[in-house]
Amino acid sequence: MMPSGSKNSDRPAAQSGYGDSPTQIAPFSAGAGDRASARPRATAPYVVLHGHFYQPPREDPWLNRIQRQPSASPFHDWNERILAECYRPNAFARVLDDQGRVVRIVNNYEFLSFNFGPTLLSWLEEHDVEVYQRILAGDRLSAERLEGHGNAIAQVYNHVILPLANERDKYTQIRWGIADFQHRFGRHPQGMWLAETAIDAATVTALVDCGIRFVILAPSQAQRVRPLGQTEWMDVSQNQIDPRRPYRCFTPDREGYLDIFFFDGPISRDLGFGDIVYSTQSLAERIRSALRPDTEGEAYLVNCATDGETFGHHKRGVERTLAYAFCEEFPRRGWQVGNYSHFLSQHPPTWEVQLKPVTAWSCAHGVGRWSRDCGCGAVGGWHQRWRQPLREALNWLRDQLAEIYETEARAYLRDPWLARDHYIEVILDRERCDSFLREHQSHRLRAEDQVQVLRLLEMQRYSQLMFTSCGWFFEELSRPEGVQILRYAARAIQLAAAVTDVSLEEEFLNRLSKAPSNLDLYKDGKGVYCALVRPTLVSPQRLVAQHAMLSLFNGIPRSQGYGLDPVDQERLTIGGSTLAIGRVKLTFPSTREEHDLIYAMLHIGGWDFQCGVRPFAGRRSYEQLKTRLLAGSPSRVEMILALQDLFGPETFDLNALNDEDRQQMMRWLTQDTLDRLAQLYRQTYLDNYGILMAFRADGLPIPEELLAAAQITLNQRLLNSLRAMEIEEGKRDHLMELRAIAREAEQLGCQLRREEAARVLDRLLQRGMWQLAHAFELETVGEHLHNLEEWLQLAADLRLPINLDRLQELYLATLERQVGPRCPAWPPEECRDISAENLHRLLQVGQRIRVNVNAWLRHLQPQEFRAK
Repeated sequence: MMPSGSKNSDRPAAQSGYGDSPTQIAPFSAGAGDRASARPRATAPYVVLHGHFYQPPREDPWLNRIQRQPSASPFHDWNERILAECYRPNAFARVLDDQGRVVRIVNNYEFLSFNFGPTLLSWLEEHDVEVYQRILAGDRLSAERLEGHGNAIAQVYNHVILPLANERDKYTQIRWGIADFQHRFGRHPQGMWLAETAIDAATVTALVDCGIRFVILAPSQAQRVRPLGQTEWMDVSQNQIDPRRPYRCFTPDREGYLDIFFFDGPISRDLGFGDIVYSTQSLAERIRSALRPDTEGEAYLVNCATDGETFGHHKRGVERTLAYAFCEEFPRRGWQVGNYSHFLSQHPPTWEVQLKPVTAWSCAHGVGRWSRDCGCGAVGGWHQRWRQPLREALNWLRDQLAEIYETEARAYLRDPWLARDHYIEVILDRERCDSFLREHQSHRLRAEDQVQVLRLLEMQRYSQLMFTSCGWFFEELSRPEGVQILRYAARAIQLAAAVTDVSLEEEFLNRLSKAPSNLDLYKDGKGVYCALVRPTLVSPQRLVAQHAMLSLFNGIPRSQGYGLDPVDQERLTIGGSTLAIGRVKLTFPSTREEHDLIYAMLHIGGWDFQCGVRPFAGRRSYEQLKTRLLAGSPSRVEMILALQDLFGPETFDLNALNDEDRQQMMRWLTQDTLDRLAQLYRQTYLDNYGILMAFRADGLPIPEELLAAAQITLNQRLLNSLRAMEIEEGKRDHLMELRAIAREAEQLGCQLRREEAARVLDRLLQRGMWQLAHAFELETVGEHLHNLEEWLQLAADLRLPINLDRLQELYLATLERQVGPRCPAWPPEECRDISAENLHRLLQVGQRIRVNVNAWLRHLQPQEFRAK
């Protein structure tokens, strides 16, 4: 097993904690000493590292879930992969000793200035609430350390390039970003991250109007500077601006101002594209190089900014560099680690800056990367001539949707555009919908009126999402990012048609046809839309057909985008065919739409499905339909004809399922065949066991056919035994069986599927460690420790690649929450309410999972138990 924190890392990250001093080792006090009790002053040098954490929204606009993305393998999708490689490692960053053992765990968000995209935080809250809470805690703890100034700043809602947005959308993006931040962090944001740091004069005015105090920009975005109150400007248009101080940027009418921090360009580039983050020493020395002798002792800033995903995703394992730098290296050098708002509170700008007209940090041509073929992002000689027509098509669609919204919403809402700005409250919490409608309605709304209002507001939400900047960033329109924004556009078009019976799709496609693709397969944007977007469109009928087919195997479609309540179902098996008839009520929470539908699904066998769906027309009609189909001819052809006669010629087959559900259906459909084959292989293995051992004893190669039977059988036994042990974790018989399987596999030279087996054992280990950390009971401690000891030994015996990260986190939480309070003094000569034997066993478990517990062992155990 590899030490946690070094897995999959191409280069070594910073190591720390040399020696065994108790202050380094005692996990239950980790981090407590980092928060000074006295209120700090921003003194020189003041170091700020900022991480821009962001992923584009990837959810299906209809199902509100991310479909499987094979390019993110072995993870389900890219959000899950980057969570595992970056967001979680920074929430639980390891400080290691010189042997790669964990000394302490640091929440990097407590020290790193950061912004998270609101749509990403929504996903994190749903999929890993523990990491989500660590991010919020990082802001809260930094505020405690820095006079109420937290590390988090807001972001424009879904990463729209603000200079390219119209005025109304510009304000909505800022207001939604602020509201999302307040909802999560419980305070108004002082700063805001602009998508791609794109800015112009109108954006400055909008930010000031919305109460944003500062932003972070690249040094290349500044035109000229001067001391406040003076008239002479100094040109800094060639990246000469001094990034060690904040600057004040006035609105065009000079009635308001926005303070701006310009990050250190060379150091930031080295963070993102160089090697300095692989070593704490290199990082510190690179920052030290920015310290100038003529300003030593003054209060000034060394600040850097880069994509947050640099720390763990783009550069594996470097979250450990940050953890050791924040908690050991920087304080040792006398540097203060802080954030922009804290520095600004004590050192307001004394210089004024004038910005270049329209700029962004990742385009040398203003904002050309998101509006024209400027050359940025070109790969392999491909053009980006599709960018401008795509922008123009979406601008046209935005304006059409705005006109529909304003015209239709006036019948229901006092101020449609104010309601849109406040709709973020409902997006964040659907439980607020009723109070939102009462606040903004012009008169009491009927249920059908509420549906129309919510359709209109959802239409506007998707009109925002379709401008997410990632759709233009890369080299080709047909990439997932471009397809995703077209899917948002398609959903907005669908909602507009539901409200007005006017279809905007044909004209939208005409305009998309002017966006040339680099791939002959698609030809242009229209081809991309027809091939990759239109097949994913979802209707109520399609969702019910999907439910009908999955119900054959008691499968339940996973979705937050709709609710499906089965009212009635009957099933009839005729020969090798299955007929299912049912009624369901389908609801869409976001719009409060309701559909009452009936279906008849015929599974002829194998991959052959026919499913008809139509509205429920009353109990009598439904019962007559059931009677006719359930009493019909056993002839498959006649059944298909009857189904088409009752439901119409348009029926659904497996292609109605989305890719992920269809693949699951295919696995279910082949399971019987696989089970029969497994039985044949098992019998073949048992019948020829003696022959196999004879081949092995004589040193002869085992025939491939017999070896395959042995390998399949042993792997099946391995997984079955592990799963049984997971269910009946108190029984020891499974351990004997598993060790017997391992011996057989070794004798025959069979390869066990260790990764799959490790996942089962991972769950067992984490469950046992969770019990110690969160449900600690003196009466059961010995039993939980015994289970952990046996499972860890089993993992070693079977050479299973156990994931130690989560175990280490839970283990240190056990020391902090359970053992620490029972051992109030250090050195811990004795502990209350826990026997010396169990404490020794707990510490030995820590050793086995690569946690440095030497200081504990030195004080608590006799010589023969001390760590080597």
